[in-house]
Formats: sequence, structure tokens, C-alpha cells
Amino acid sequence: MSTLLEVKNLQTQFFTDDGVITAVDGVSFDIAPAEIVGLVGESGCGKSVTSLSILRLVSNPGKITAGEILWKGNNLLKYSEKQMRALRGNDIAMIFQEPMTSLDPLYTVGNQIIEAISLHQGLKGKAAREKAIEALRDVGIPEPEKRVDSYPHQMSGGMRQRVMIAIALSCNPELLIADEPTTALDVTVQAKVLDLLKKLRQERQMAILLITHNMGLVAEMCDRVAVMHGGKIVEMASVQEIFANPRHPYTRDLLKSIPTLESVPKQPLSTVTWEPSEAERVLPLAQVSENHFARVAV
Repeated sequence: MSTLLEVKNLQTQFFTDDGVITAVDGVSFDIAPAEIVGLVGESGCGKSVTSLSILRLVSNPGKITAGEILWKGNNLLKYSEKQMRALRGNDIAMIFQEPMTSLDPLYTVGNQIIEAISLHQGLKGKAAREKAIEALRDVGIPEPEKRVDSYPHQMSGGMRQRVMIAIALSCNPELLIADEPTTALDVTVQAKVLDLLKKLRQERQMAILLITHNMGLVAEMCDRVAVMHGGKIVEMASVQEIFANPRHPYTRDLLKSIPTLESVPKQPLSTVTWEPSEAERVLPLAQVSENHFARVAV
């Protein structure tokens, strides 16, 4: 299987008045065409910064300080800003975490889709509008001919999330980065969004990097999973192996923290307690099996 995206020893740091904070610390993983890879971990572990680093959207005081981001073998860290603008949204698209803050409240959703289409595909006027309506229809928004002229505040949270997906998919990207795509959505709308992503992956052979802290979402959607903790990937494996045979103590704690049907009412839920001690040494990411590798503390 060929590799679409390969991240090698990525390091992203924030240079603050209080010192240097390493948000992403030597992260490595790859994504194949049409593959769904989950990037999971607690809030603050570096998942979103990793995704922003891939598209070189980390703003000051943040900076990518080491590593490589290979897109079809080409290092994106060597691209000019003009080359990156051509790539963003066209080859690699991103669904940001909160659609209400990502969509411009002053423009209709149709105009915001048309902007992406005009920039990357050169369509103008009626042709661009028809393409925007088609994009809304593809993500299951009812009456797209009317909704294309709606403003974000006139739409529900689920519909705004679908608009974000429509913008991301309007130029047929080969890789979609979805950062918490179902956050704050009710379970019914969440299920519809997930079904939509799986359908589009199958129809378009589109790869997806799914960033989430929801392990149930991972079990339903992903082919492989990278578990992130403290800016590092501590374990990566197929979704079956992660759930059946987690190797790293942090992964085991993460899975134990998921409520189940057998959870005792009014009893405290299991929490993540694993932290590396000063006496522990984390070895470089090493191959454990063909599709399973883990950091081993000794």
C-alpha cells in the first residue's frame, strides 16, 4: 500500500514569555490512500496542534522546529506559502473543531463554499453557485437551493457542521483532516455526520485523519489508531489490536475510562492515572508487529 502522508519526528514548540512549551514532541505516523487513521488522546495532548502543523497553520508564538511532513514524498516544510495555499483545501482539507467560530457570520454559507471553489477550481458565477449547491446536497442538507443563501446563525449546529464538511469536500481533496467533527452534536446528528464521512470515503477513496478523544467513535470509524499523550505518540496499531490487546499502560487506562453497559450506577468511573515516572525511560517508537508498534517504558 502506497503512502499518501508521512509525518516524521515532527516537533512543534511555542515560545512564550514563561519559556518554551513543546506541544508536539517527535510525532511520527503515516496515512495510506482511502485509509481512516484515528489520532486519540486527552484534551491538551497535542492532537489539534499536530493537525495544524500538517497544514502549516500554527500561528505565533508557535513554530515547527524539527521533522518532516511528506505529502506524496514531498516535504511540505520546504513549500512556499503560495504552494501551501494551493494545497490547502485542494489536496488536503480540514474540518475545524467548532463550526460556529470557523464560519464567517457576515457571509452566506453559499458564498463561503464558492470562495473555496473559485480559489482552487477557477469556477465563477453561476457555475460556482451550482457547484456550491451540489456540495450542500452531497452532505445531506435539505433544500440546498434555498440553504445556499442562509447565514450560519440561521442553521442548526448539525447543519453548520455539514456546511464545514461541504466546504472541505468541495474541491475533492485526497486527505480530509477532521478535528473533533462531532463535538457538541447530539447523538442522532453525530451518527448522520459519521455515516456521511464513511460514505464519502468509500465513494471518493478519500483518506481521513480523524482527531478525537471519543474511543467509541474510533472503534466505529477507523482502520488504525495513534494514541497520543504529552505531545508524543505512545502507541499505534490497527483498531482491532488497540481494543483487544493494548500494549501501553496509557492506552489501557484510556480504554478503561470508557463507560460501559456494565458500569455500576453512582460508582466513580475509572480515570486515566498513568504518568511516566522519572525512573522510566521511553524508548524510540519501535515495531512490535506488522501493524502494531508501541513506546515501551523500562
